[in-house]
Amino acid sequence: MYKFKKITLQTKVLGLISTLILLIIILLASIFAYLQSVDTRDQVEQLALQSAKTISLMPELKVAIEKNDLEAHFRPIAEQVKDQVQADNIIIENRKEIIYSHADPSQVGEKSLDHTNYHALIFGGSNNFEVYRESGSILSGKVPIIGDYGDYTRVIGTVSVEFLEKDIYKNIVSRIKTIITASMLVLILGIIGGIYLTKSIRKDTLGLEPHEISSLYRERSAILLSIKEGIIAIDQKGLLTLINHSAKMMLNFYEDDYIGQHIQNVLPNVKIDEVLRSGKTLHNIEVTINDKMFIFNLIPIIENSQVVGVVSSFRDKTELKKLIDTITEVRDYSEGLRAQTHEYSNKLYLLSGYLQLERYQDAFEFIQKESTIHHHRNRIIFNQIHDPNVQAILLGKLGKASEKKMILEIDPDSYVDLLPKHIEVADIITIIGNLIDNAFDAVAHQAEKKVTFSITSLGNDIIIEVTDNGKGVTEDKIDSLFSLGFSSKGEDRGYGLFNVKHIVESLAGTIEVTNEKNGGAIFTVYLPKKV
Repeated sequence: MYKFKKITLQTKVLGLISTLILLIIILLASIFAYLQSVDTRDQVEQLALQSAKTISLMPELKVAIEKNDLEAHFRPIAEQVKDQVQADNIIIENRKEIIYSHADPSQVGEKSLDHTNYHALIFGGSNNFEVYRESGSILSGKVPIIGDYGDYTRVIGTVSVEFLEKDIYKNIVSRIKTIITASMLVLILGIIGGIYLTKSIRKDTLGLEPHEISSLYRERSAILLSIKEGIIAIDQKGLLTLINHSAKMMLNFYEDDYIGQHIQNVLPNVKIDEVLRSGKTLHNIEVTINDKMFIFNLIPIIENSQVVGVVSSFRDKTELKKLIDTITEVRDYSEGLRAQTHEYSNKLYLLSGYLQLERYQDAFEFIQKESTIHHHRNRIIFNQIHDPNVQAILLGKLGKASEKKMILEIDPDSYVDLLPKHIEVADIITIIGNLIDNAFDAVAHQAEKKVTFSITSLGNDIIIEVTDNGKGVTEDKIDSLFSLGFSSKGEDRGYGLFNVKHIVESLAGTIEVTNEKNGGAIFTVYLPKKV
């Protein structure tokens, strides 16, 4: 099977054409040979019988028989008829079956041994017979010679016109050879046409063989399935011809009926048709689709200096931002640990100074104070919050708050078990990290910089709440607070709360924003434990 796949297209096409033409030639030649044999045999039988009748009705023949001088009077006529009809022999016999005329002169005057004379001499009938002679099988037409005696007629002899069957078949074979010769010409023309056909097909397939095309198709399908970026392609009419699995997932295309539709009906915000008209490559074009930001690269397909289509690759900027936020959280956690290390180093230096100055009571009180704070935090983080990811985030944020001289207070009533599996690490990092960072930004210019964090898992929901003592959120900005790009902190911002809302909604949760009576904002997230 593998070797068969390696046979070239030209060999397959030429082999198929040659085989079909040969089968047709053999079939037609067989049918023709059979029909020609039957038809020629019928024609020869009729010719033999008709020729014999014609000779029997010649007055010269009857006169020659009566005068018993057939050789002198009728022999030339018989030879002429024999040449005209191309017969092998013409035999004339009298009533007593004595041969008067024969192709073999030695037979003249001899008595005939032909048993077929009975029908003609006795009954006066005309018949065709097939007899065997030394020269081979013979088709014979035999008729009686009727003599008219006025009041009566009688049979005075017989005429036989004979044809050799091998001569008949030789004629048929000659005709078949003519047909075969013409068929060979047709076969040669078919082969030449097959060569030009395969060249045309190979030109359309860029010189690739069928097995190479199938291999490329399988590789193309595997590559498109493995690429995480979205890939779409359109033809020169703007009709969608390709969309890979990643593109369907990112664009929420769960059906296959998009193929063949115009790109403007499928993705009206993507100006692919402009690239189709201009032929210019576009890179890093940002397009918002279904509240998601995508980065598109549009590349024209050029063939013979004409744009015949466009291929576009794109990726989800929201996902990139989410990954960046996750990396930022890890970095912040690392920075927080570094800040805590730096802070505890200073505290150790302070203790060292107290001990050197023999201010033991101050050192004791300082240790007790730090121990109480540390014990309180650890009791909440490690004894009440059992999810290690939440613990790590809070430890990092505590370090960051300490470095920024802010107070991050963890509600003593906080309690949560391991988070459900459908809430991934990146999700919880984005939600908690962005809410706390947003609260840090809100209290950055306050005299007292305080942020409170709370998490509980009582009931059917996991409730996360972040409170700050900033200025709060005005009513006119609450609706646009989670919009993509909304920020009061400058350009290239406004992704944090947008990502939070997007993740919360993807987890079938909700987020609420309210203001405290004395100022400050409260962000509350509700995440169902079961989806």
